[in-house]
Amino acid sequence: MQSHTNHLGQPISFSLSGWRPPVPPPREEMVGHYCRVEPLDADRHASSLFEASRADTTGTNWTYLPYGPFDSFECYQAWLKDSAQTSDPRFFAIIEISSGRALGVASCLRIDPRNGSIEIGHINFSPLLQRTPAATEAMFLMMERAFRLGYRRFEWKCDALNAPSRRAALRLGLSFEGIFRQATIYKGRNRDTAWYAAIDREWPALQSAFSRWLDPTNFDELGRQRLALSALIAPLLSPHG
Repeated sequence: MQSHTNHLGQPISFSLSGWRPPVPPPREEMVGHYCRVEPLDADRHASSLFEASRADTTGTNWTYLPYGPFDSFECYQAWLKDSAQTSDPRFFAIIEISSGRALGVASCLRIDPRNGSIEIGHINFSPLLQRTPAATEAMFLMMERAFRLGYRRFEWKCDALNAPSRRAALRLGLSFEGIFRQATIYKGRNRDTAWYAAIDREWPALQSAFSRWLDPTNFDELGRQRLALSALIAPLLSPHG
């Protein structure tokens, strides 16, 4: 961490005199090679999302979310309508370009322009989206927009016991920053929260790694990756968070 000394001889951090707070992320679509990330719309997306979610026959996708699983399409659609209207969290649907289907949901939340911080959360990718280039690209597009708007910090938080989410955060270039013990309560149980983040000065190298991995030439004729994203990202993670 960079530090300077004030007139009292005390260590202080670097100046941000030229920095200006960014605007909140707009409700506009983001388009990549494999997916389109567009503002959530219950009328357009509910049927496709609900059908895709049924591929999760055990309900494991909902274990670490504060809501769900939903017993009926009507209950899910009602939740989707309410969620689509909130500005924080600001929900988006992930559309697979090859099929045109909405297969997952993610949101921006804890949007704090004054401090240049934004979080990604409420991530619920159906089994049809998980472990696909489209899933990774959706996260990349949301990160790219945040840093392009001028945010200094992009956060990822999850239940400390949610091992898949913690692996995903590291694979996407968000460095581990620690555990907040007994941070929240959801579904009648305790949650210790694991914190991950990427910051603006790390983004150029992360962006380059994502672009290299997402390039269509990185996948063979069967869609198998030639070079793993984790191999590109691991050297870029901060050892100190």
